[in-house]
Amino acid sequence: MLQDGMLAFALLGADWVLWLLVFMSVLVVAISFERALYFVRDATDRRGLQTAFDEYLDGGRSEHFRDQIDKLKGYQARVLTSGLQLAPHGGSKAAEKAMASTITAEKVRMERGLSVIATVGSNAPFVGLFGTVLGIIKAFHDLAVNTTEASEAVMAGISEALVATAVGLMVAIPAVVLYNSLIRFVRARQSRTESLANLVLACIDTEDPTEHDPAPAHGK
Repeated sequence: MLQDGMLAFALLGADWVLWLLVFMSVLVVAISFERALYFVRDATDRRGLQTAFDEYLDGGRSEHFRDQIDKLKGYQARVLTSGLQLAPHGGSKAAEKAMASTITAEKVRMERGLSVIATVGSNAPFVGLFGTVLGIIKAFHDLAVNTTEASEAVMAGISEALVATAVGLMVAIPAVVLYNSLIRFVRARQSRTESLANLVLACIDTEDPTEHDPAPAHGK
């Protein structure tokens, strides 16, 4: 009974596999478009950020710099703000932990959905190959049922089955390219933000390098 059930499933052919590959390709395009739109909307104004940094490096105070960053939006602004808010209370060490934590959380947000693209890119060829195998099984089954014009039937069935493999590759290659491009963008943005965060931490230490020195013990 199990063998009959598996045979019946195999005789469905590769049509449903092709539709599955079409769905996977649409899913990849949709996620890629959504991620690209998210990255554009979540970008911090570079001109405003550069202006704020120039004033800060020219001797400005962190409080004024924080007020300027608060007016900006985007990933880099959120990371810097998280550290600047804690700097007056815990110094550069507290600011460093806050910014590192924010960078980690923001990385998770930026990479949302990218695992789906990676999964499609790595598995679409196997899905296409599976469809090809099903198509070949169906072709030989049709040959066993009807031997008339056998060679033409088998060749036509196999050629149709091979389409699934080709479609699987057509889905996988763009998915891999899109995943590599998006993940490279995420890593580049993270690296730039970490560099800015380290620069801010250095400026905070320069403002008050002794803020974490232990208080002297008072004698009785």
